Amino acid sequence: MFRKILIANRSEIALRIICACKELGIPTVAVYSQADQNSLHVRFADEAICIGPPASSDSYLNIPAVISAAEITNADAIHPGYGFLAESAYFAEVCEACGLTFIGPSPEVIRLMGDKDRARKAMKEAGLPVVPGTDKITGITQDLMRRAEEEIGYPVIIKAAAGGGGKGMRIVQSSAELPGALEVAQSESQAAFGSSDVYLEKYLPVARHIEFQILADHHGNAVHLGERECSIQRRYQKLLEESPSPFVTPELRKQIGTLAVEAARSVNYASAGTMEFIFDDKGHYFFMEMNTRIQVEHPVTEMVTGIDLVKEQIRIAARESLGYSQEEIEFRGHAIECRINAECPDTFLPFAGKLTTFHPPSGLGVRVDTAAYTEYVITPFYDSLIAKIISHARNRDEAISRMQRALDMMIVEGVKTTIPLHQRILSDTDFRAGRISTRFLERWNGRKPR
Repeated sequence: MFRKILIANRSEIALRIICACKELGIPTVAVYSQADQNSLHVRFADEAICIGPPASSDSYLNIPAVISAAEITNADAIHPGYGFLAESAYFAEVCEACGLTFIGPSPEVIRLMGDKDRARKAMKEAGLPVVPGTDKITGITQDLMRRAEEEIGYPVIIKAAAGGGGKGMRIVQSSAELPGALEVAQSESQAAFGSSDVYLEKYLPVARHIEFQILADHHGNAVHLGERECSIQRRYQKLLEESPSPFVTPELRKQIGTLAVEAARSVNYASAGTMEFIFDDKGHYFFMEMNTRIQVEHPVTEMVTGIDLVKEQIRIAARESLGYSQEEIEFRGHAIECRINAECPDTFLPFAGKLTTFHPPSGLGVRVDTAAYTEYVITPFYDSLIAKIISHARNRDEAISRMQRALDMMIVEGVKTTIPLHQRILSDTDFRAGRISTRFLERWNGRKPR
């Protein structure tokens, strides 16, 4: 096992990793920017080093500063969390070159699965169905226009090959819109990911976004931990996740889970990872992408399986075996996660400021992952996530009721939050009946839930 782990991240995910390390008896090192000097991850780590000014490019994305902090503190492993450097193949390579273990998959796998075009091809070869689309494109050609019209069919969606999160994405309804949308998408992709490579996919107007959690070690063992329903989104960003999905049957779970595990094995995957799928309104499913890191929504899987995903990441990186088979994994009850962001619930615009009051909910079946506290300052430099509220119960109805109670008892003052939006979603009759899609929020058009 590792003698010391440096956490190359901040806020609640850094705290989450510290919790896992404390239980494993591993000392931790926190790195922080000048804006985060009063953050809880700095307080609870065994050591802490400031690595730069507030801007992430000068601190959390500053690879020389992160590596120097690891060397100064004699850390032998780095956990990247999610975001920042978590899916940087280059950072993973630098870690290896410096004799540090990167807690995640190999640089080669990160690079393969991070390139959406190559990932689609690899997963198709592994037997997963993929959404009809193109390879990478650099500009408008007559052949591209023909394929979009005849082989794929409008509407299509332009996607950045090097990233996600809604950046570099444009929905195109007709051939007349394609040239202009392509130019904008390429510009966004270049600015966000340093690459203008994009590709086209068939756009499914009514779809579900469902992902499968994978764990695989270096000894050929691999399992899936079931699915997470992630269809409640705004601007391609997830707001609420749950496990199991109200749509997936035990038979479908076994079928897709088995395919996802074999696909992970086919690329020699070793770590925690997530296979993301999109389902059309006829029940057909297609591979979208693979996230080669821990997910924001990992707690719902932990709640229904009892497996600590962060501990498993660390154990796998230390070359330990999983120690259990697919047949030994049990799914218990239902879990829901609500992401509480410092945003205007109507416009989704970020809202920076000081939390004058912060009171997280508690009680049976409620978990809160947060680094916030009263007087904590939400800065404009980073993600607007304040807390993740997770409810767990015997069934979906009880989990919804428990979440409603938790949100009613949560107090956040000083900034606007998405709590009212989550309360509205949870009381909606379509949501409660499991009739959801990635366009769930769009259909409201300002009306009150029924």
